[in-house]
Amino acid sequence: MADTADVIVIGAGVQGSSLAFHLASRGAKVVVVERSVVAAGATGRSSGLVRVHYELLAEAKLAWAAQAWFREWGERVGGDCGFTVTGFLWVEPTANRARLAANTAAHRALGVDASIVEADEIRRIAPGIAVDDEVAAYEPASGYADPSMTASSLMAAAKARGARLVQGAEVTAIQQAGGRVTGVATSQGAFDAPVVVNAAGGWAKRVGELAGMDLPIRVWRHDTGYLGVPASVPRPIPVVIDNPNAMYFRPEGSDMVLVGLEDDNQIGGSPDRATSDAGPDFELRAAERMVRRVPALIDGDFRASHSGQDGLTPDQRPFLGGVGSAGPAGFYLDCGHSGTGFKTAPAVGLGMAELILDGAASSVDIAPFAYQRHLDGRPLVGEHGEEVLWR
Repeated sequence: MADTADVIVIGAGVQGSSLAFHLASRGAKVVVVERSVVAAGATGRSSGLVRVHYELLAEAKLAWAAQAWFREWGERVGGDCGFTVTGFLWVEPTANRARLAANTAAHRALGVDASIVEADEIRRIAPGIAVDDEVAAYEPASGYADPSMTASSLMAAAKARGARLVQGAEVTAIQQAGGRVTGVATSQGAFDAPVVVNAAGGWAKRVGELAGMDLPIRVWRHDTGYLGVPASVPRPIPVVIDNPNAMYFRPEGSDMVLVGLEDDNQIGGSPDRATSDAGPDFELRAAERMVRRVPALIDGDFRASHSGQDGLTPDQRPFLGGVGSAGPAGFYLDCGHSGTGFKTAPAVGLGMAELILDGAASSVDIAPFAYQRHLDGRPLVGEHGEEVLWR
């Protein structure tokens, strides 16, 4: 006989763990099935940025709601997420100032402490940074968190509230009857539930196929590395999204920076590929750009590098919510986060739990991310223009 639950969540990354926590906090009986272990996929390779600045206001609203959770993690969730306030800079060429200022003004209207800073102020905030004809949005209260700790503490809190985690359980079928889901079959047995949520990250397309859907989600592979920072490099080093150099970086402890590049990412391929190594030219490309931005890093050294994988949608925004007539009733999507879903996870999980249990999200607005937008040909685009993030 199959185990019975109210909701089955497929995937124990930060999104699946958050959803399980919020559902269990409402008293729902939740089973999380995970093909490996908690945070083994995209979450474990996430860079963990916690910032609000987005070019799409709907994303900024989710990130702003989620940041309150990161700030008050112990009280709201328990355990530790490793949130560290460093300040955050979103750097653009001065030619893009109008777009940057419009986005920042919209964020301030939400209550975010955000402002536009000129080159001299950027140098004051981050004295090691070389600045040319550039401007930045600045969030002094933003920073980064530890992705694995975040997911693990969410899952621990979910389990303390009655959720069940089944690890090493690959989903082999999504059971259906009468046009709706009835549960899942896995390598560790069957589980019955009237609601099944696809939170499978890089494997989300495969899970969709088990429900009879061809989700427009491709595997996105992304390299990151850790560069040693000599004592001669001026501190502090904030979190930086460096658009002129198509990269981002943040401090890691006191003597390293984590760096990732936004261009030449691999799109497509199998999510089953090993992620222990970065691409053969990643370290050279990343080092050249980091030295361009932080010249004193010429004396730095790479300590490690690796790859990570997530699901990428056509507009690089997630699919959140039910699938309507495109798939079986009771089948929900919390996937396609396109490499930027870590910072929004506490808010997305809350909204998804409300949608599943109450019929609508009331605490946060996830409606813009409905799957129907793809069927209608309505990609999400920043209100003031934008550049594609992964290119």
